[in-house]
Amino acid sequence: MKYELVVFDWDGTLLDSAGAIVNAIQSACRDLGLAIPDDARARHVIGLGLSDALRHAVPDLPLERYQEMIERYRFHYLSSDHELNLFAGVREMLARLQAAGHILAVATGKSRPGLDRTLDHSGLRPLFQTSRCADECHSKPHPQMLEELMAECEIAPEATIMIGDTSHDLLMASNAGVDSLAVTYGAHPHDHLLECRPLACLHTVQELDQWLKNFA
Repeated sequence: MKYELVVFDWDGTLLDSAGAIVNAIQSACRDLGLAIPDDARARHVIGLGLSDALRHAVPDLPLERYQEMIERYRFHYLSSDHELNLFAGVREMLARLQAAGHILAVATGKSRPGLDRTLDHSGLRPLFQTSRCADECHSKPHPQMLEELMAECEIAPEATIMIGDTSHDLLMASNAGVDSLAVTYGAHPHDHLLECRPLACLHTVQELDQWLKNFA
């Protein structure tokens, strides 16, 4: 086993939620009478902690209105998050990895309450040994999430791999001295992911699962 610890991003990697996040950002801006970011700008911030995401998606938002924006974002996202689905094949892939002896973890831009909510709703909680969220650590691409996961699990960087759908995930892996895999079915486009030099760019969960069978 080359990679004892397999760390997954959540939104856009395991859960098909990128579209809902974009819609929530744009709807919150509309509610507050702010300039509405286009889809590309809104998608780019997926994976960041919420405050960092707002700084990039709505750069003209005054600091004193951040809490108001966060509340409207959460209103729109939570109104439909129960309708979101895992990407096809995710549950089976994770169960296979766990059965093969890999330690599975999550490193996400979600808050701890947000991750707990979706872990329980999806039924995936038993498959993950541990996790880190953006309200517990520095936001991606800072390496703190991965560093803490590796320390907790007592796994070295060379035995760890990070899997995500954004450059934020891949740069976090690079900053932590960890190998990475990109999936292209989430938030960031293929060319942008390639610039971060992952081991591979996989286009479906099935391709990801096969890569892990062959090389992990």
